[in-house]
Amino acid sequence: MAKQIKTVSAEERVNVGIVKGFTFYLNIALVALGITLTILMGKELLYFYRYVFGGHDSGGQYEFLERILEFFLYFEFIAMIVKYFKESYHFPLRYFLYLGITALTRLIIVSHDNAVQTLLFSLAILALVISLSILNLVKAYVEPITITEDT
Repeated sequence: MAKQIKTVSAEERVNVGIVKGFTFYLNIALVALGITLTILMGKELLYFYRYVFGGHDSGGQYEFLERILEFFLYFEFIAMIVKYFKESYHFPLRYFLYLGITALTRLIIVSHDNAVQTLLFSLAILALVISLSILNLVKAYVEPITITEDT
């Protein structure tokens, strides 16, 4: 069998070089963001330690709950960055939905003065949960089913 040799034009080589360059800088930025988020997450852990073992004088319960949700936002962003590198430079959609749900929950807890705004945030969370459910159903339906027989 003869091998086919594909010729690559100069324009295609430039395009590939541009994509590789942007991918390199994106990866560097994501690593820097991951390090920054890890430091911020450590700062929140230090706050939790001081709050629990140092007394409750460093803020109210709402601030403590807000900081817990910030911690989970940092955690989800870091998990999304790790998943990006594990999934061959691809962000899974469900992680964005998780982030949206967590961020809106934090907003409801932090600013719940306006009832209409709280209702709208709740409806947005419902829409995100429905989207996540649909995504999981489609994923379960589309993925091939593997049947193994015990012999």
